[in-house]
Amino acid sequence: MTSATLSHPEWDKETGGLKVAKAFANEIEGRIVLITGVSPESIGSSTALAIASQAPSLLILASRTQSKLDEVVKSIKDAHPDANVKTVLLDLMSQEAVKKAAAEVQQLTDKIDVIINNAAVMNLTRKFTAEGIEAQFGANHIGHFLFTNLLLPQLLSASSSNAPGATRVVNLTSLGHRLSPVRFHDYNFDGHPIPDEQKFPANLPPMFLKTPEGQGVYNGYISYGQAKSANVLYSVGLNERLREKGIVSYSVHPGSIWTGLSRDLDAEGEQAIRNTSSFWKNHDQGAATSLVAAFDPALNDVSGVLLHDCQLFDAAPHATNPEFAEKLWALSEKLVKREFKL
Repeated sequence: MTSATLSHPEWDKETGGLKVAKAFANEIEGRIVLITGVSPESIGSSTALAIASQAPSLLILASRTQSKLDEVVKSIKDAHPDANVKTVLLDLMSQEAVKKAAAEVQQLTDKIDVIINNAAVMNLTRKFTAEGIEAQFGANHIGHFLFTNLLLPQLLSASSSNAPGATRVVNLTSLGHRLSPVRFHDYNFDGHPIPDEQKFPANLPPMFLKTPEGQGVYNGYISYGQAKSANVLYSVGLNERLREKGIVSYSVHPGSIWTGLSRDLDAEGEQAIRNTSSFWKNHDQGAATSLVAAFDPALNDVSGVLLHDCQLFDAAPHATNPEFAEKLWALSEKLVKREFKL
């Protein structure tokens, strides 16, 4: 385990997000925070509600369904009538939609202190983004890569007046990243040969090795693992490029929470997921680790990249390999057809 001590080493899997937000009230008040993937009764909405409780100057919620965004805004306003909350439609399955959303955010503010990339999809059947990228890799990583990088001017503006390391990008991942490295030679599951270092571990339970009939080599669990590894590697890549400019990034496993992310699972898949944990968090507890990653001042100096149960945690080696992080950055730039000079 990573040994660095955070501000509250006593916090654990049972700690709630509202408690974390209250503890870091000074780090939240007056800040501008953007959260993706916000819908009612979700980790995203609980994260937003906890942050809103401590008077940020602006809270931007970005998600793909306006009616769900409106419902979350109402719940925030009911609890905190003075909260300044704005919404932006964000469809991570379309790069054109991502660019439009980033432009709308840029119209709302010239600086952003914290971005929490909370949105995610999980598919057991093979689907694609508008650009033909496998959906889990395309939405969970590529969409966030493009969205966040387009907002780097806002992050850099904030970092110029913040304490070094207080400007952050938080990428939600999962311990499911251990299911697979990024398959650089076959990220779209087209059946191309891949080297051993890109293959899933040999000791995976049989449930995670099933390939649906008619799906070629596609496996939804392995695809999910690839996308979640990419989330961690993206934080590694951001730290390499932005740490000296006062911006740091962490990846977060929020814990086992039953959310809409699991809506496409069949009965066997649902049971397999339920068997992976003996402790299931509520949404407030699910938000807690994201809030630690976003606001704990002890994390201004990067001493790890993954957090779990409100503490630093060791990621699988394939998700922290600097060489893989560079390969992922190059592949991501190729897939969004844009280079980001940082």
